Amino acid sequence: MTDFVHPALLFILGAVAIPVLKGSIRRAYLVLVPVLAIVSVLTIEPGSYGAARFVGQDILLAKVDKLSVVFATVFSIMALIGTIYALHLKSAGQHVAAFVYVGCALGVVFAGDYLTLYLFWEGMAFASAYLVFAAQSERSTRAAFRYLMVHVTGGVLLLGGIVHHGLSAGSFLFGPIAGSMDTGAYLILVGFLLNAAVPPLNAWLTDAYPEATVTGAVFMSAFTTKTAVYVLARAFPGTELLVWLGTAMALYGVIYAVLENDCRRLLAYHIVSQVGYMVAGIGIGTELGVNGATSHAFAHILYKALLFMGAGAVIQVTGRRKLTELGGLYKTMPLTVTLYMIGALAISAFPFFSGFVTKSMVVAAAGEDHRAWVMLALTMASSGTFLHTGLKLPYFMFFGTDRKIEAHEPPGNMLVAMAMAAVLCIAIGVFPGPLYALLPYPVVFEPYTGSHITESLGVLMFTALAFVLFLRALDPENTVSLDTDWFYRRGARAFLWFAEKPLARYEKAASDVSETAVLPFLHGTARAGLRFDLNGVDAAVNGLARAILDGGGTLRRLQTGVVTHYALAMIAGVIAATAIIAVVWQ
Repeated sequence: MTDFVHPALLFILGAVAIPVLKGSIRRAYLVLVPVLAIVSVLTIEPGSYGAARFVGQDILLAKVDKLSVVFATVFSIMALIGTIYALHLKSAGQHVAAFVYVGCALGVVFAGDYLTLYLFWEGMAFASAYLVFAAQSERSTRAAFRYLMVHVTGGVLLLGGIVHHGLSAGSFLFGPIAGSMDTGAYLILVGFLLNAAVPPLNAWLTDAYPEATVTGAVFMSAFTTKTAVYVLARAFPGTELLVWLGTAMALYGVIYAVLENDCRRLLAYHIVSQVGYMVAGIGIGTELGVNGATSHAFAHILYKALLFMGAGAVIQVTGRRKLTELGGLYKTMPLTVTLYMIGALAISAFPFFSGFVTKSMVVAAAGEDHRAWVMLALTMASSGTFLHTGLKLPYFMFFGTDRKIEAHEPPGNMLVAMAMAAVLCIAIGVFPGPLYALLPYPVVFEPYTGSHITESLGVLMFTALAFVLFLRALDPENTVSLDTDWFYRRGARAFLWFAEKPLARYEKAASDVSETAVLPFLHGTARAGLRFDLNGVDAAVNGLARAILDGGGTLRRLQTGVVTHYALAMIAGVIAATAIIAVVWQ
C-alpha cells in the first residue's frame, strides 16, 4: 500500500488537527484536505490494496475500480463544496464531524470486505448524528436520538447478515451476491435499504435532516443515501425487488412532498424520490440501468446539495423554515434565488441541466427492458418533482406573499459554495461526456435527441400549467404529516409506558413480596445458621481442641527426663504388648 493513499484517511486523520487550528489557518486547512482528496481519487490506480488476514478471514481495505472511483470522485467534490459552505462556522465540532462523516463514506466506497465496510458504515451513522445534535434544540436532540436508534438497529441487522452470509459463503469479501439469497443476504439487503431510505424504512431521513444544522444538512443530503446506492449497485445489481421498491420510492417521496410546509422536509422527501430512480436502475441491472443509477447519484449529490444550501441560506438569514412564514425574499436575496433555481431546474431534468442527462438514462433503461409501467411511474414522479421543488417551494419561499422579512444575502463563502455546485449542474448538463467516461460501463446513450427534448419539455410545461391552474390548492398549510416514523414513535412511547406502568408495578409487587416474606425468611434462616454454627460446630471444634491440649499436657508431665523412668516405661510397654499378642494369638 506504499503507492496508495486512502482518501478516507485524509479526512479521518485530518479531522484530528481541526480543533487546534484557528482563524485563517484553519480555513485554509479545511479547504486543503478535500482538494488533496480529489487529487488522490483522480490519480488512484485500479486494483486491490491492503490485503491481509484477520481472525482467520481475508480482508481487503480498498478495492478500486470504476464504480468506486465515480462515487469517490463526487464525494470528494461534495466535501470541498460543503466545507466551503461551512467556513464561517467558529466551532470546530461540526467540521470534525463532517470530516469523519466524509471519510467513513469514502471508506465504504473503497471497502473490499464486509468487516471494513461495517466499521465505516457505523462510523457514518455516529458522525452524521452529531450534525443533528449540534443544532442544540429540543427538536433536534429528539430527532438525533431517533436517528441513532434507527441506524443502530439497521447496523445490528447488517452485522447479523454479514456474519451469517460470510460463514455460509466462506468469505467476507465484498462483491455481488451470486446465486440464491439466503437469510444473511436478506439481512444485508435490509441494512442497505434502510440507509437508502426505502419506504417504509425512510422516515429517519425526513425526521432528522430538517432538524440538522444549516451546514450539517448539506453534508447529510449527499452521503448516507448515496453510499447505500453504491453498496446496492455493488452487491445486488439485477435484483427484481429493487425495481419495484425504487419505483414506489419515486412516487412516495413526491406524494408526501405535496403535504409539506417545512422547506427542508419537502426537499428531504425529494431525496427519497430521487434515490428511488437509482434503486430502480440498479434493480433493472442492465449496463444502461447501472450507469443511469450511478450517473444520477453523481448529479443528485450536487443539485440536492445546492437546493439544501439555498434553503439553508434562507434559514440562516431569516430564522424561518416554514413556507407559510416565508415570501418576498427575491427582492433581498436575488443571488440565492438564482442559484437555487439552477438546482431546481437540474432536479427537474430540464434540458441542459445535469438531471436531464442522468435521470433519463434510468427511464431509458426501463424502456429497453420493456417495463412500460415503470417508465410511466418514473415520468410521473419527474413531473411531481418539478411541481414541488421547481415551482411550489421557490414560489412560496422567494415570491408569493411578501411577508416584509428583513433579509440579506448569506455570507460570501455560502454563495461561493452554491455557485460551485450550480456551475457543475450546468456543466454536466451541457457536457455530459466527462461524467459518462467515469461510469462503470461504456455508455451507449444520447440524451439530446429531438424526441427526448420535446417529450421532456412537454411534460415540464404541462406541469407548469397545472401549477398555475391549481395554485390555490397548493397553498402550504401549517400541518404535520404522518409517516412511518409514527410507528416507532408510538412504539417507543408504548415501551416507556410499559416500563413505567406494568413493569414498574410488577417490580414494586415483587419488591413488596421480597420485603414482607422472602427477606424475613432469609434473615431467620441466617440467624438459625449462626446459632448452629456458634453452639454446635464451634462447640465441637473447641471441645476437640481442649481435649488435644489436655492430652498434650499429660504427655508433657510424663516426660521427666530420668532414664530409669523411661526404661521402666519401655519394659511395661513390652509386657503389655506381649500380653495383647498372647491373647489375640489364642
